[in-house]
Amino acid sequence: MLHTIIKENSYQDSINLMLLTNSVNGLDGVNKSSIMMGTDANKDIFRNSGLLTPEAESAKGNDMVIVVDTDDDAVMNLVLAETDRFLNDLSVTKESGGLKSVKNWKDALEALPDANLVLFSIPGEYAADEIEKALDYNLNVFSFSDNISIADEVRLKKKAHEKGLLLMGPDCGTGIISGIPMAFTNVVNKGNIGIVGASGTGIQEVTAMIDKLGGGVVHAIGTGGRDLSDKVGAITVKDAIVGLEHHDATEVIVVISKPPAPQVRNEVVQLLHDVSKPVVAIFLGEKPDHHEGSVYLAHTLEETARIAVDLANGQSVKSNYYEPAAHHVENPLPAGKTVKGLYSGGTLAAEAGMLISESLELGGLVKEEGFILKSHGFEVMDLGDDIYTQGKPHPMMDPEVRMNKIKEYSVDPSTGVILLDCVLGYGSHPDMAQALAPAIKEAIAVAKADGRDLHFVGTVVGTKQDPQDFNQAVATLEEAGVIVEESNAKAVQLALKFMGKELVEADKQVIPYSKEKNPLPALSSAVDEMLNTMPRVINVGLESFNEPIIKYGGQSLQFNWKPVAGGNKKLIKILNALRKKEEEINASNEKVIDRIKNSQPFLVDVVSAKSVIPELNGKVLLHAGPPITWDEMTGPMQGSCIGASLFEGWASTEEEARKQLESGEVTFMPCHHVHAVGPMGGITSANMAVLVVENKVDGTVGYCTMNEGIGKVLRFGAYSQEVVDRLHWMANVLGPVLSQAIKLKGDGINLNVMIAKAITMGDEFHQRNIAGSLVFLKEISPSIVKLDIEDSTKEEVIQFLADTDQFFLNIMMATSKAIMDHARKIESGTVVTTLTRNGKNFGVRISGMGDQWFTAPVNTPKGLYFTGYSEEDGNPDIGDSAITETVGVGGMAMVAAPGVTRFVGAGGFEDALRVSNEMAEISISHNPNWSIPTWDFKGTCLGIDIRKVVETGITPIINTGIAHKKAGVGQIGAGTVRAPLACFEKALEAYAEKLGITVE
Repeated sequence: MLHTIIKENSYQDSINLMLLTNSVNGLDGVNKSSIMMGTDANKDIFRNSGLLTPEAESAKGNDMVIVVDTDDDAVMNLVLAETDRFLNDLSVTKESGGLKSVKNWKDALEALPDANLVLFSIPGEYAADEIEKALDYNLNVFSFSDNISIADEVRLKKKAHEKGLLLMGPDCGTGIISGIPMAFTNVVNKGNIGIVGASGTGIQEVTAMIDKLGGGVVHAIGTGGRDLSDKVGAITVKDAIVGLEHHDATEVIVVISKPPAPQVRNEVVQLLHDVSKPVVAIFLGEKPDHHEGSVYLAHTLEETARIAVDLANGQSVKSNYYEPAAHHVENPLPAGKTVKGLYSGGTLAAEAGMLISESLELGGLVKEEGFILKSHGFEVMDLGDDIYTQGKPHPMMDPEVRMNKIKEYSVDPSTGVILLDCVLGYGSHPDMAQALAPAIKEAIAVAKADGRDLHFVGTVVGTKQDPQDFNQAVATLEEAGVIVEESNAKAVQLALKFMGKELVEADKQVIPYSKEKNPLPALSSAVDEMLNTMPRVINVGLESFNEPIIKYGGQSLQFNWKPVAGGNKKLIKILNALRKKEEEINASNEKVIDRIKNSQPFLVDVVSAKSVIPELNGKVLLHAGPPITWDEMTGPMQGSCIGASLFEGWASTEEEARKQLESGEVTFMPCHHVHAVGPMGGITSANMAVLVVENKVDGTVGYCTMNEGIGKVLRFGAYSQEVVDRLHWMANVLGPVLSQAIKLKGDGINLNVMIAKAITMGDEFHQRNIAGSLVFLKEISPSIVKLDIEDSTKEEVIQFLADTDQFFLNIMMATSKAIMDHARKIESGTVVTTLTRNGKNFGVRISGMGDQWFTAPVNTPKGLYFTGYSEEDGNPDIGDSAITETVGVGGMAMVAAPGVTRFVGAGGFEDALRVSNEMAEISISHNPNWSIPTWDFKGTCLGIDIRKVVETGITPIINTGIAHKKAGVGQIGAGTVRAPLACFEKALEAYAEKLGITVE
């Protein structure tokens, strides 16, 4: 039975998840499992392995998907425990490493401004877009990532060439830059040899052999396996050769290639003749019979290394570098026996297949379902081929596929010799020899019990400086029964001896090169700089790749990447298209931001709503959120509507009010449509008192009802006589008294100053307003005292203000509305100008789309509940108060109010800091008017950008009260809620369409 667990927005590197999958598969009771991110490509892997469930099908690209086939439901507890343990171990490793990390390109470029290289190890389906960003930032690229289309490879390599950059890869597994190991690489001595190679074990075999021979390598530039194809045209190979020619410390150039396209091969050879330095080249699949000029053509990887070391030492090139294998074969195997090659490296497999095919005349290499050679029972497999690594770690890391193949071949009566490699170095298994040993011993025993001889012949690719123990690896394999030779060529030579065939090499002479040499292109400054300095790397993906870079003297910054836009391909294309208009969009956003920053909000009056909102004529009610009808309203909003009807005298009973409201006799309108905002239900009627905030910059106004205090209040859906009486008192007493007091201030009360004071006193202006309310009371009390009214009235008003800790919230809401409606007059850009909710839908508006709403189903808050209530009682989120988050306070400024964080379920100060830092990631800037002492005096977040929201998947967090879902009960708790991502995605699509961007 299949069980599925989805960990939302929990991105992990694919290799980590592959290793976790192996760990989970080892648990008792697990028949089969797979743990991957919920990308489209991974869903195909789930499907092909019979593990795709409906839950997995619905997962997003940033969701971790755990699917387990088990007959025991209780096993899932073990799976979860093992998952938590594994991921926690990763976290501990990260923390103890002290490595600096970032989450986006902006931070990466700020943290390492002189970076000269980006190393990618992210899923191929996203890599092309990220590589293009790196090239746009004028950075060289090393792409360990594979599964990039040939069309993208050609396009990106042409772009890199035109910009004077190197794009190494895709599928570039191995490299050395200025002596620093990159990705899956051995540690070799630094020297005067520079290598250009297809990317993987070919480079590793040659560099390791150079190290054994006493030579050294300064650069090994991987190109990707397709670079010498006719479609790519050796763009990287050519640029790398030119780079090494201009690099003074490189005295010998080595080129390593799998079989290239003939025309491309000729162009590369011509370029090699044009360089001034001696060159060693190997084109696997060819058997050269001479050298030409200063270009020396090798047949095997070992010969390549030996020629290079002689040249590097200033010695003459020998006519023959053949050396016999160290071991002897006394009795060849009987006819009918064959050799099987099980390689973790493609180039080593290609070399083995080439040598076996040449010696036994088997017809050449093939490329068939992971086979390099498949003829007359002789088979050589590249187990690193995509067909074997989809959803599984590379065989250099994971022995499982090879162990299964060893078992399979060991029972085949025709198998006489099994060839294999054991590749050491960074990125490889910590002890592959030990991991393979039991399978090898068992295979030999099985064959022996069957009366057959089965021989294992192999080579250990590595150096004594590698993180694994080279000598121990050799000893372990030999103890298991493997005959270990010093090179792959010698291992194949020995395997052929078991077949009764002697592999020999003919002498090669040097013939003169008579053609005219062509001048080489100039070297770009970016490539020149990279080749002549230590690498300064932005590592995008697998964190372990930082270790060798830092250990051997380079700089490395960890970019904790996750798929943009949750892996949504359409949204990624839109974001990429918008990036091309970035300058124009940023200029528009800056205008909007300037309006927010330069606003001058003043509290100027308290009046009846109908006196300033002409739409409130007849039976009209304003409500919170985007447009909604009576039948769609949740309990608290309906309760508020009933209370408003009773307050206005439209009905004298609840039943009468409901009848009017249900019949359509009352018109509903969003507060936001008339420069107003309302808390919770937001219900505002003609005779209610509203605060009037004027933005002195241009006279833009914002209106909001006054805060009623706590307990049974209209905003939470209560409508008893007590509630109605309080509303009348606020309209007839509180409002007029405050109006008169404010007018004594002349131009009104400067709210920027008041907010700046209160935020330093611990308010965030959504859940905590006690400082703002007290500052307001301090400001308004002297004016109230001066009024020519009854002392009892003065006392009543001042006492109400003193008792109402949240009174300033409504002032802040009206202030935010006056600021954002001023900013909304710039109808361009991607700044969020409205956040609101009506209990059913969450609504967003952005500067570039004016009054258009973008909605999605609203979430229910998470937080703390009053005694006797739980989340089951909570109403879905409701209210216009999220206008405060739009201007950068409330949940956006959680760090300002450590006193409230526990109450809203955010944890302690560290959690509050984390939330505010996260909100800064989706904001354009900071507001210097409202600085936060607990945030190193940074200003509040300024300008939520829908591009950043969609790109990161981070949505604004809102501090909110929680209403009971039934009308009349009132507030039952407080907490936080996330704006739904779909609102921002819809806004982004609409904005792109407005700009003429069409994406399928």
